[in-house]
Amino acid sequence: MLSALVTQFVLIWAVVDPVGSVPVYLAQTHHLTPHQRRLVALKAVAIATGVLLFFIVVGQILLEAMQIPLAAFQAAGGLVLLLFALTMIFGESKVEQECKLSQQEVAHSELSNLAVYPLAIPSIASPGAMMAVVMLTDNNRYAIGDQFITTLVMLSVLLITLLLLLGANKIQKYIGNVGAAIISRVMGLILAAVAVSNLLVGIKDFYTLG
Repeated sequence: MLSALVTQFVLIWAVVDPVGSVPVYLAQTHHLTPHQRRLVALKAVAIATGVLLFFIVVGQILLEAMQIPLAAFQAAGGLVLLLFALTMIFGESKVEQECKLSQQEVAHSELSNLAVYPLAIPSIASPGAMMAVVMLTDNNRYAIGDQFITTLVMLSVLLITLLLLLGANKIQKYIGNVGAAIISRVMGLILAAVAVSNLLVGIKDFYTLG
């Protein structure tokens, strides 16, 4: 049980990447007052939480309505997660990519928009995170109690994300953009291993059901 919780926490942490969101947040909010920066952090995490909860509750229902086996979705999700992880490892880090976006958009955005893009989506509630929470709450593999625990794990990661954003200025002094980029790549390596596992399990389950 404990090992499963640790695995879920590591997976969700990797796809959400709270540390990698800190420089993105700083780049977007450097011109705002401390009060406005706190509002942006709260709104961004609240929006990301709503999006991920939506996928936990409705994601599998949508798949079943479209007659897509969850095993196929798990395999596809594993593949996409793997590609996402490879971009974290070999390409520009999330920090570098999204800081560029934020610098381009910040002059033309209102305060509420800053919380939505690119901070809440796709920085916190990334496509990888959306697929990960659907796979971790499969109705055919996990009981309601297990899904509830997974939801709590996700909420704990998002709470940590909020705390990191609220303390972003102090964190930035210690790790810098380079430190955040390094951590993002390490998380990408861990995510790649988890993604390959999901891909293989999805393929195995698909042919077993067939």
